[in-house]
Amino acid sequence: MRSPGVLRGRRLTYFVPAFCCLVIIFDGYDVSVYGTTIPVLLEYEPWGLDAAGAGLIASLALVGLLLGSLLCGFATDVLGRKRMLILCSSWFSVCMLVCAAAPTRELFALFRFLGGLGLGGVIPVCIALTVEFAPPGRRYLFTAIGNAGFAVGAVISALLGIVITPDLGFRPMYAMAGVLLLLMPVAMVLLPESVDFLVAKGRVDEARAVALRYGLPMPDVDSTPAPGRSARRDLTRPPLLRHLALFGLAGFGVQVFIYGLNTWLPQIMRAAGYGLTSALAFLAALSAGAIVGSLVMSSFADRFGPRRVLLSGLGIGVVALAVLSSGPPTAVGYGAVVLAGVGGSGTAVILHVFAGTCFPPAVRASAVGTYLAISRVGSVVGPLALGWIVAVGLAVQWNFYALMVPTVLGVLAVLLLPRNAPSESTTDVSGHDPAAGAIAHRAA
Repeated sequence: MRSPGVLRGRRLTYFVPAFCCLVIIFDGYDVSVYGTTIPVLLEYEPWGLDAAGAGLIASLALVGLLLGSLLCGFATDVLGRKRMLILCSSWFSVCMLVCAAAPTRELFALFRFLGGLGLGGVIPVCIALTVEFAPPGRRYLFTAIGNAGFAVGAVISALLGIVITPDLGFRPMYAMAGVLLLLMPVAMVLLPESVDFLVAKGRVDEARAVALRYGLPMPDVDSTPAPGRSARRDLTRPPLLRHLALFGLAGFGVQVFIYGLNTWLPQIMRAAGYGLTSALAFLAALSAGAIVGSLVMSSFADRFGPRRVLLSGLGIGVVALAVLSSGPPTAVGYGAVVLAGVGGSGTAVILHVFAGTCFPPAVRASAVGTYLAISRVGSVVGPLALGWIVAVGLAVQWNFYALMVPTVLGVLAVLLLPRNAPSESTTDVSGHDPAAGAIAHRAA
């Protein structure tokens, strides 16, 4: 018979990925809301935006995401998961409220960039927390559930856009993100700090209390490296450097796919002859595919390993883009967009968790943040490239051709990723999490 404390701990463990999922919903909403409101922004006469200018604003926000991923990832391993999650979430919420009231397009663009700095820190922190609090044998599924919040936020953005933007314009869409500020007192009181982080900082008694309350195993205090300079220097040495480069390259291709399509799909579909409501419905279908795809593929990743699932997901994405480029009938087009969601955001979730489990706890957030920073170069390139295609008036299919190239690049990078985690000897030397290694060994 299980003790009440263990049951209580297991129930509490679900709180961490659930709260991270809630925060990521707002992250997904913020990233997708710009794509939702682009058609309205282009028609907003006081600002006089054209397609090239809209693409530049999208890329400025994503440059902020890139820098935020890198800086906040390293800061998280030094300052703690909980503190950085609260700081990043509050920062981007305030920036969204300023965007809602921005009197000029220049001020709007500035705070889209500044908001991206906070947004960039959310995913590395949430991945690190979820990986560390999820049951070892279900880390892909738990993290996928948490990261499914990104696609949920995108769906909410698209559905609200259908209801709000025709009559009220873009400003209420950005004001919605301020609701996240109401959750920060909850995080301050209830969200735990990472056991691995507490042990690495020498706060062993606090770590034991958290581990006991949440039903988690206590790390070996003597073998857990501190998140200092020597630990972070491991990221610049083999084998971690090679893994980091491959994850970054694969992530680049996936991010071009995701952000290019999320930003410009409504406008592309309008150019293809659909009305605003139908164009936004395609964006909702894309997000729905991302939600279903991430959950289904994560369950397969826990069972068969991440590498096979990544290759399958990216292959699905390439096929979906090929179908969309052919100008299919409406029903087929919706199906292809759903599959594009599977191959894009659904694949990204697996890549995030694979990266999170392949690096030691002392540098986990730093590694994931660096990987995301490299990959988010693609999130800048995607909207810029498609914005240029839209601006010069190329045929609609060229948007999908442009997304196929980096997606195929992602397939090649995944082929070079390790079939399993570093060996046990490497784990002992560099501090890899044994539980994380056990998961990745099942990929062999």
